[in-house]
Amino acid sequence: MVSVWAADITPLLIEETYQAYYDKVPEWRKDKADKLKNVDDKARSVGAWILWEKMKKALRLPESAVFNLSHSGKYVLCACSDHEDVQTGCDVEMKGKLRMPVAERYFCREECEIIRNGKDEKEQAEWFYRFWVLKESFMKATRRGMGLDMRTYEFAWGQDGIPYLKKQPEEYPEKYLCREYELEQGDARVAVITTDNEIEGRLHEVRLA
Repeated sequence: MVSVWAADITPLLIEETYQAYYDKVPEWRKDKADKLKNVDDKARSVGAWILWEKMKKALRLPESAVFNLSHSGKYVLCACSDHEDVQTGCDVEMKGKLRMPVAERYFCREECEIIRNGKDEKEQAEWFYRFWVLKESFMKATRRGMGLDMRTYEFAWGQDGIPYLKKQPEEYPEKYLCREYELEQGDARVAVITTDNEIEGRLHEVRLA
């Protein structure tokens, strides 16, 4: 089963708190954080790893466990599976304005139509970010990143309200499960995609400090 945790990295913007957690991450993660100039970026990099370490300890996962990290704005996200032979990808994105030119460039025609059919710009923006985190999560699950054309796979929603892959690339014929979440404050969208046979229905929001 895939578990999904999120955390607010705001406490890590305090230098003393950041340093305390920085000291706990592996050397390679420190190097990655050190190369970042922006304080928020540093906090996200360290915070994402600390979140993974918390999950690993709480769920008693092995070092070989499959996991994926994401961050946006003040949030970090981790999705991990208790199976070793699965694909798992996750994405968190702070909500913002409707970016229709981006959708028209990267999304499938029917996905763009769903966005346009929103009753107003707020609802259209909501649809955009729902699609965006699903698209990103699939790219990350396959480990192809932006090398995978977003128009080669398409999402839709079943009668149960759960998203599914309506179309997927020929090179990825596996059965994928999809889930989407909204953070408690309502300011960000989250999605998880995996070849595992189950995704936890609840998103766990935890404190880093």
